[in-house]
Amino acid sequence: MKEQEKNMHLATKPEDRIPFSLLAAYGSGGIIPIALFNIAGMLIGLMGNISLGLSAFWLGVIMIIPRLWDALSDPIIGHLSDNTRTRWGRRRPFLLIGGLSVAVTFVIMWWIPKGDMVRVWFPSESGFQWFQLSYILFTLLLFFTACNVFEIPHGALGMEMTTDYHARTRLFSAKSFVGNLFAMSTPWLFVLANMEVFKGPGGNAADGMRYVSLLIAVILIPLSSWWFFKLHEPGFVKVAKQQKTPFWEDMKHAATNKNFIMLTLTIFTLAMGFNFVQLLGSYYIAFYYVCGGDIVAGSSLSAINGTIWAITGVLAVFPLNWISPKLGKRNTLTISILLMCLAQLSKIVCYNPTYPYLLIIPTVLLSIGMLFLFTLGPSMVGDICDEDELKTGRRSEGSFYAIFWWFIKLGTAFASLVGGALIVFTMFDQVQGTKVDKLQGSIREMQSDIQYLGGDQVYSNTNTELLEKTKIKSTEALKESKEYATYLEKESLKKQDEMELNLPEYPSQKKSLLLNTLSKTKSTIGELEQLQLSLNKSGPQTEASQIKTMVEEAIPLTLQTKLEKARMNSFELLSHLEDKSLKTQNSKEHYKNLMQNITGINKRLTNINATMSLELIDKELGTIEKEIKPLTLQTPYTLLMMRVVEIGLPLLLSIFSIFFVLRYSLTEKRSHEIKDLLKQRNLDRSNDEGIGTEPVII
Repeated sequence: MKEQEKNMHLATKPEDRIPFSLLAAYGSGGIIPIALFNIAGMLIGLMGNISLGLSAFWLGVIMIIPRLWDALSDPIIGHLSDNTRTRWGRRRPFLLIGGLSVAVTFVIMWWIPKGDMVRVWFPSESGFQWFQLSYILFTLLLFFTACNVFEIPHGALGMEMTTDYHARTRLFSAKSFVGNLFAMSTPWLFVLANMEVFKGPGGNAADGMRYVSLLIAVILIPLSSWWFFKLHEPGFVKVAKQQKTPFWEDMKHAATNKNFIMLTLTIFTLAMGFNFVQLLGSYYIAFYYVCGGDIVAGSSLSAINGTIWAITGVLAVFPLNWISPKLGKRNTLTISILLMCLAQLSKIVCYNPTYPYLLIIPTVLLSIGMLFLFTLGPSMVGDICDEDELKTGRRSEGSFYAIFWWFIKLGTAFASLVGGALIVFTMFDQVQGTKVDKLQGSIREMQSDIQYLGGDQVYSNTNTELLEKTKIKSTEALKESKEYATYLEKESLKKQDEMELNLPEYPSQKKSLLLNTLSKTKSTIGELEQLQLSLNKSGPQTEASQIKTMVEEAIPLTLQTKLEKARMNSFELLSHLEDKSLKTQNSKEHYKNLMQNITGINKRLTNINATMSLELIDKELGTIEKEIKPLTLQTPYTLLMMRVVEIGLPLLLSIFSIFFVLRYSLTEKRSHEIKDLLKQRNLDRSNDEGIGTEPVII
């Protein structure tokens, strides 16, 4: 009987329940911190390393800088949010401005300048890469600042929408639910970015992501208006009279709360451990170990795995809201840590190239643990704010929430730096991947042109169609050839001592190949210009035999520059692999196999003549594309170290975090006592001021 009375006393009262419409509106705000925030953190580093060939270490360095900026911006935004007084409240204006800014900056972040016509303006390849890194850093600063402008006031608003212990957990569960629901689609962004409709025939994921990001902006813009108009601040009537406080006083006050420190250190340690290796586990291991270097298969596996993660996160909301009221938040948080430890141990068996979908097992366990962790964290910060109000008479959710999330972001930032260093430590060769991408892109561009022209069935088109297609492709080929000639001229003038390869013959071989290719490209340009004159004079009345002659002349010319590009890319990849084979002592057999592959590809490309039949060229290109796939394989040492690091580090830090959670002392019983005391104090204050008998909702 006593237990039943206790449960009734601790249960959420009808007046404290949050309507479904508000749960949905507030919960949808989880899209930004749960989905988009992580997309930027993972995919920028991944695409910068794999698609653009930028250093994993320096990408890790620039990923930490926005977090250091957060050290200043988060507390300032939290303080401004606490001390803002407008007709729309103190949080809602930030939701509108922040949401719209996230939409805009998410798009511009992916338009990283690239390509031969940009590269030629820099005296060296390293100078061009530093330019790209600077662009990434600048746009990341804009994007993460926009995220902070939205997320800090949004999280603080959630803490003050209710003072009920369990209703607050349900509110943040809704945020996790909707955020993870949206996150079901986010792993497929990498797949979409790799689709030809977005990246183009010769492009890569970095090209595709430019256009995929526009889809995200279309979703965010109307949502920002909904958040602004739908969400309300029930405690603003009381807070509007609250005296504004100095910035440093707010920060010092929050940072000296013992329970707040223990909770923050717990989440910080876990987040840091997971983010140390998130990129390794989500992509590198899936791509290069489980799928053997097949980026397309690896991206599909990662997308499926990410979708399973998101589905599990959505479903885990329900057991969380059943377990937490029965065991209390601290015990539930301990369960989440144990689940994460179990997930790391299961990877020893589940990282299996023979059975790739075993990846799902640790994914499910990790997703449940993370959902519990990041839902309970903000809810428990809200409980701490209630305790603080009882002691001080002030509501400072913005300051508490800002410091809480700054520590989480600091852990993420430090993890980005360490994560980049870990990828370097495993001796992952990103240059190999980008050179394979360039070679593969050249092959696919030629295949696309052949398919467009119709292969050996080219003459089955009507004369008008045939003439129109020939004009289009010859115009494109002329533009491409002129741009490539400009690139070759500037590349041939660069100082050879800037080359990174240690092969003695490489500088002279490359110089000779550049000049030879430049000569051929200029010859192609001249022939294309002559062809253009003939094509421009032709029309529907032109004789079929004359059209056939022009088409026969045009087809080799439209393919010639792409063929020269492929040969140049093949030479660069061959030189790189030869250089790596000379530097390594433990992977001789690995590089021997790769060298055999690329040597064979090089010979096939040399033997292809643009005047051959389209069917024969297409057949040779298909064979080359199959032979390219194994070239993405990394060394056995790299694959082993990836797994050791990805499993071991998070496991150690998860065990370490248990020490902090056991020192958190704010129990469920005490939280309910605080809630009742606050209500009674508000009621007494209202009666003293003659405002009425209804307590002010906080």
